[in-house]
Amino acid sequence: MKSPLSIMSRIQIRPEGHLFIAIFALITIVFFNVAQWLGWAGLFLVGWCIYFFRDPDRVTPDNSNLVISPADGIIQMLTEAAPPSELDMGENPMKRISIFMSVFDCHVNRSPINGTVTKDAYRPGKFVNATLDKASESNERRSLTIRTAAGTEIAVVQIAGLIARRIISWTGEGRNLDAGERYGMIRFGSRLDVYLPLKSQVLVLTGQRSIAGETPIAFLEKENEDKKALDR
Repeated sequence: MKSPLSIMSRIQIRPEGHLFIAIFALITIVFFNVAQWLGWAGLFLVGWCIYFFRDPDRVTPDNSNLVISPADGIIQMLTEAAPPSELDMGENPMKRISIFMSVFDCHVNRSPINGTVTKDAYRPGKFVNATLDKASESNERRSLTIRTAAGTEIAVVQIAGLIARRIISWTGEGRNLDAGERYGMIRFGSRLDVYLPLKSQVLVLTGQRSIAGETPIAFLEKENEDKKALDR
Protein backbone atom coordinates (compact mmCIF):
# COMPACT_ATOMS: atom_id res chain seq x y z
CA MET A 1 0.00 0.00 0.00
CA LYS A 2 1.33 3.44 -0.93
CA SER A 3 1.95 5.78 1.98
CA PRO A 4 0.30 9.23 2.17
CA LEU A 5 3.74 10.79 1.63
CA SER A 6 4.18 8.78 -1.57
CA ILE A 7 0.78 9.90 -2.83
CA MET A 8 1.51 13.50 -1.78
CA SER A 9 4.72 13.53 -3.84
CA ARG A 10 2.75 12.76 -7.00
CA ILE A 11 0.00 15.35 -6.51
CA GLN A 12 0.42 19.10 -6.86
CA ILE A 13 -0.80 20.50 -3.54
CA ARG A 14 -1.48 24.04 -2.41
CA PRO A 15 0.93 25.24 0.32
CA GLU A 16 -2.15 26.16 2.40
CA GLY A 17 -2.82 22.45 2.81
CA HIS A 18 0.56 21.35 4.18
CA LEU A 19 -0.25 22.18 7.80
CA PHE A 20 -3.61 20.39 7.69
CA ILE A 21 -2.04 17.30 6.13
CA ALA A 22 0.67 17.25 8.80
CA ILE A 23 -1.94 17.59 11.58
CA PHE A 24 -4.04 14.74 10.19
CA ALA A 25 -0.90 12.60 9.82
CA LEU A 26 0.03 13.16 13.49
CA ILE A 27 -3.53 12.37 14.56
CA THR A 28 -3.35 9.16 12.53
CA ILE A 29 -0.20 8.06 14.38
CA VAL A 30 -2.00 8.62 17.69
CA PHE A 31 -5.06 6.75 16.39
CA PHE A 32 -2.98 3.70 15.45
CA ASN A 33 -1.62 3.60 19.00
CA VAL A 34 -5.19 3.56 20.33
CA ALA A 35 -6.89 1.17 17.91
CA GLN A 36 -6.12 -0.10 14.42
CA TRP A 37 -9.54 0.82 13.03
CA LEU A 38 -9.04 4.40 14.24
CA GLY A 39 -5.69 4.47 12.48
CA TRP A 40 -7.27 3.39 9.19
CA ALA A 41 -9.89 6.10 9.65
CA GLY A 42 -7.06 8.58 10.18
CA LEU A 43 -5.38 7.43 6.96
CA PHE A 44 -8.62 8.08 5.12
CA LEU A 45 -8.68 11.63 6.52
CA VAL A 46 -5.07 12.20 5.45
CA GLY A 47 -5.93 11.00 1.93
CA TRP A 48 -8.99 13.22 1.82
CA CYS A 49 -6.99 16.25 2.98
CA ILE A 50 -4.39 15.66 0.25
CA TYR A 51 -7.19 15.30 -2.30
CA PHE A 52 -8.95 18.44 -1.09
CA PHE A 53 -5.86 20.66 -1.40
CA ARG A 54 -4.85 19.32 -4.81
CA ASP A 55 -4.09 21.97 -7.43
CA PRO A 56 -3.95 20.36 -10.89
CA ASP A 57 -2.90 22.24 -13.98
CA ARG A 58 -5.72 23.04 -16.41
CA VAL A 59 -5.91 23.84 -20.13
CA THR A 60 -8.01 27.00 -20.62
CA PRO A 61 -9.79 27.72 -23.95
CA ASP A 62 -8.26 30.66 -25.80
CA ASN A 63 -11.29 32.83 -26.60
CA SER A 64 -11.73 36.31 -25.12
CA ASN A 65 -15.54 36.14 -25.39
CA LEU A 66 -15.83 32.92 -23.40
CA VAL A 67 -16.49 32.95 -19.67
CA ILE A 68 -14.70 29.97 -18.13
CA SER A 69 -15.85 28.22 -14.97
CA PRO A 70 -13.98 29.66 -11.96
CA ALA A 71 -14.67 26.59 -9.81
CA ASP A 72 -14.93 22.81 -9.85
CA GLY A 73 -18.43 21.70 -8.90
CA ILE A 74 -22.08 21.42 -9.85
CA ILE A 75 -24.00 24.19 -11.60
CA GLN A 76 -26.55 24.73 -8.86
CA MET A 77 -28.61 27.71 -10.01
CA LEU A 78 -29.11 29.83 -13.13
CA THR A 79 -31.01 32.97 -12.28
CA GLU A 80 -31.01 36.77 -12.44
CA ALA A 81 -30.02 38.87 -9.45
CA ALA A 82 -28.35 42.15 -8.56
CA PRO A 83 -24.61 41.82 -7.86
CA PRO A 84 -23.32 42.31 -4.29
CA SER A 85 -23.92 45.88 -3.14
CA GLU A 86 -20.31 46.33 -2.00
CA LEU A 87 -19.15 46.15 -5.62
CA ASP A 88 -21.08 49.33 -6.54
CA MET A 89 -22.29 47.81 -9.81
CA GLY A 90 -25.84 49.06 -9.36
CA GLU A 91 -29.09 47.31 -8.50
CA ASN A 92 -30.06 46.14 -11.98
CA PRO A 93 -30.21 42.34 -12.24
CA MET A 94 -27.49 40.40 -14.02
CA LYS A 95 -27.36 36.78 -15.08
CA ARG A 96 -26.03 34.72 -12.17
CA ILE A 97 -24.43 31.30 -12.43
CA SER A 98 -23.97 29.57 -9.07
CA ILE A 99 -21.48 26.71 -8.69
CA PHE A 100 -21.54 24.52 -5.58
CA MET A 101 -18.27 22.96 -4.44
CA SER A 102 -18.53 19.90 -2.21
CA VAL A 103 -15.76 18.86 0.19
CA PHE A 104 -14.54 16.45 -2.51
CA ASP A 105 -14.08 19.13 -5.20
CA CYS A 106 -10.83 20.98 -5.87
CA HIS A 107 -11.32 24.36 -4.16
CA VAL A 108 -8.78 26.44 -6.07
CA ASN A 109 -10.67 29.25 -7.83
CA ARG A 110 -9.64 30.64 -11.21
CA SER A 111 -10.38 33.82 -13.12
CA PRO A 112 -13.29 33.31 -15.56
CA ILE A 113 -12.01 35.91 -18.06
CA ASN A 114 -9.01 37.99 -19.10
CA GLY A 115 -9.28 41.34 -17.35
CA THR A 116 -8.33 43.75 -14.60
CA VAL A 117 -9.64 43.57 -11.03
CA THR A 118 -11.35 46.93 -10.53
CA LYS A 119 -12.98 46.14 -7.17
CA ASP A 120 -12.07 43.72 -4.36
CA ALA A 121 -14.53 43.67 -1.46
CA TYR A 122 -14.86 41.43 1.60
CA ARG A 123 -18.05 41.17 3.65
CA PRO A 124 -18.39 39.14 6.87
CA GLY A 125 -21.53 37.10 7.32
CA LYS A 126 -23.13 33.83 8.34
CA PHE A 127 -22.23 30.24 7.40
CA VAL A 128 -25.56 28.79 6.28
CA ASN A 129 -25.73 25.93 3.80
CA ALA A 130 -24.19 27.17 0.52
CA THR A 131 -26.82 25.29 -1.51
CA LEU A 132 -29.49 27.71 -0.29
CA ASP A 133 -30.31 30.77 -2.40
CA LYS A 134 -30.09 33.05 0.65
CA ALA A 135 -26.39 32.17 1.01
CA SER A 136 -25.64 34.77 -1.69
CA GLU A 137 -26.91 37.49 0.66
CA SER A 138 -26.34 36.08 4.15
CA ASN A 139 -22.99 34.30 4.07
CA GLU A 140 -19.46 35.58 4.40
CA ARG A 141 -18.13 36.43 0.95
CA ARG A 142 -15.34 37.98 -1.06
CA SER A 143 -16.33 39.69 -4.31
CA LEU A 144 -14.34 40.83 -7.31
CA THR A 145 -15.28 43.01 -10.27
CA ILE A 146 -13.24 42.13 -13.35
CA ARG A 147 -13.21 44.41 -16.41
CA THR A 148 -12.22 43.13 -19.85
CA ALA A 149 -10.17 45.10 -22.35
CA ALA A 150 -13.44 45.84 -24.17
CA GLY A 151 -14.89 47.41 -21.01
CA THR A 152 -17.30 44.63 -20.04
CA GLU A 153 -17.58 44.06 -16.29
CA ILE A 154 -18.46 40.83 -14.54
CA ALA A 155 -18.49 39.91 -10.86
CA VAL A 156 -17.18 36.73 -9.29
CA VAL A 157 -18.08 36.00 -5.66
CA GLN A 158 -16.52 33.46 -3.29
CA ILE A 159 -19.15 32.44 -0.72
CA ALA A 160 -18.39 30.58 2.51
CA GLY A 161 -20.60 27.59 3.31
CA LEU A 162 -21.76 25.50 6.24
CA ILE A 163 -18.29 24.00 6.71
CA ALA A 164 -16.13 26.59 4.96
CA ARG A 165 -14.58 29.04 7.41
CA ARG A 166 -11.85 30.72 5.41
CA ILE A 167 -11.91 32.56 2.09
CA ILE A 168 -8.45 33.05 0.63
CA SER A 169 -7.57 35.51 -2.13
CA TRP A 170 -4.25 35.95 -3.91
CA THR A 171 -5.29 38.97 -5.97
CA GLY A 172 -6.39 42.55 -5.45
CA GLU A 173 -7.49 45.76 -7.13
CA GLY A 174 -5.41 46.72 -10.14
CA ARG A 175 -4.22 43.16 -10.74
CA ASN A 176 -4.44 41.81 -14.30
CA LEU A 177 -5.76 38.25 -14.49
CA ASP A 178 -5.72 35.78 -17.36
CA ALA A 179 -8.66 33.43 -17.87
CA GLY A 180 -7.92 30.26 -15.92
CA GLU A 181 -5.38 31.96 -13.63
CA ARG A 182 -5.54 30.91 -9.99
CA TYR A 183 -6.72 33.77 -7.76
CA GLY A 184 -7.98 32.18 -4.52
CA MET A 185 -9.59 29.25 -2.73
CA ILE A 186 -12.15 28.47 -0.01
CA ARG A 187 -11.83 25.97 2.85
CA PHE A 188 -13.95 23.58 3.04
CA GLY A 189 -17.15 23.17 0.96
CA SER A 190 -18.64 26.33 -0.46
CA ARG A 191 -20.10 28.16 -3.46
CA LEU A 192 -19.04 30.58 -6.16
CA ASP A 193 -21.36 32.98 -8.03
CA VAL A 194 -20.60 34.60 -11.38
CA TYR A 195 -22.60 37.70 -12.41
CA LEU A 196 -22.76 38.41 -16.15
CA PRO A 197 -24.39 41.05 -18.39
CA LEU A 198 -27.95 40.14 -19.35
CA LYS A 199 -26.95 39.81 -23.01
CA SER A 200 -24.56 37.00 -22.17
CA GLN A 201 -25.38 33.56 -23.54
CA VAL A 202 -25.31 30.87 -20.83
CA LEU A 203 -23.78 27.59 -22.04
CA VAL A 204 -24.45 25.34 -19.04
CA LEU A 205 -27.45 23.70 -17.38
CA THR A 206 -28.33 23.17 -13.72
CA GLY A 207 -26.94 19.87 -12.47
CA GLN A 208 -24.04 19.96 -14.92
CA ARG A 209 -20.51 19.49 -13.57
CA SER A 210 -17.97 22.20 -14.36
CA ILE A 211 -14.18 22.17 -14.24
CA ALA A 212 -12.37 25.32 -13.12
CA GLY A 213 -10.25 26.84 -15.85
CA GLU A 214 -11.63 24.55 -18.55
CA THR A 215 -15.44 24.47 -18.83
CA PRO A 216 -17.01 27.33 -20.84
CA ILE A 217 -20.07 28.54 -18.93
CA ALA A 218 -21.13 31.56 -21.03
CA PHE A 219 -20.45 33.91 -23.95
CA LEU A 220 -20.06 37.57 -23.11
CA GLU A 221 -21.39 38.31 -26.60
CA LYS A 222 -23.30 36.21 -29.11
CA GLU A 223 -20.86 36.03 -31.97
CA ASN A 224 -21.63 33.49 -34.64
CA GLU A 225 -18.00 32.80 -35.48
CA ASP A 226 -17.16 32.02 -31.85
CA LYS A 227 -20.19 29.76 -31.47
CA LYS A 228 -19.36 27.85 -34.65
CA ALA A 229 -15.79 27.39 -33.43
CA LEU A 230 -17.05 26.03 -30.10
CA ASP A 231 -19.53 23.69 -31.82
CA ARG A 232 -16.71 22.21 -33.88
